[in-house]
Amino acid sequence: MIQRRQLELWVGVFVAAGLLALAMLAFRVGNLTAGEVANGYRIQAEFNDIGGLKVRSAVTLAGVRIGRVSEISIDPSNYEAVVAMEIDGRYNNIPVDTSASILTSGLLGEQYIGLDPGGSSQYLKNGGKIEITQSALVLEKIISQFLFNVAAKPDPAKK
Repeated sequence: MIQRRQLELWVGVFVAAGLLALAMLAFRVGNLTAGEVANGYRIQAEFNDIGGLKVRSAVTLAGVRIGRVSEISIDPSNYEAVVAMEIDGRYNNIPVDTSASILTSGLLGEQYIGLDPGGSSQYLKNGGKIEITQSALVLEKIISQFLFNVAAKPDPAKK
């Protein structure tokens, strides 16, 4: 009887550990494990197309996560996507002529914003705006352009 109870206890421990591992994996894939931005400041950038960028996507500089996307909206005057980013306060020396690109990483195609610093001696402040941006590469658009170009070329055999 005692051995059966001990076996049931160990099975319960392993099941609980498995559920905990699955929960941790779900949080990692969902990009929910990273802590909030400390003493952050907010900047924004406008993009023609943000692809699959989402709120809470990473903002990186030289491959290091320095912040998160905090809000995505549409500018009603020019119909571009306005992306607000919360940058960690430790990184308060980002030049005003920095450029922002929407990049893709990983097998799942997770999109994030990569910042490329400029050379200005002035720095972005709270409420600042990044003027130089590069929109996301949307695979569907690239494929359709390729197919359109292939279809538009004249067939040399018909001459």
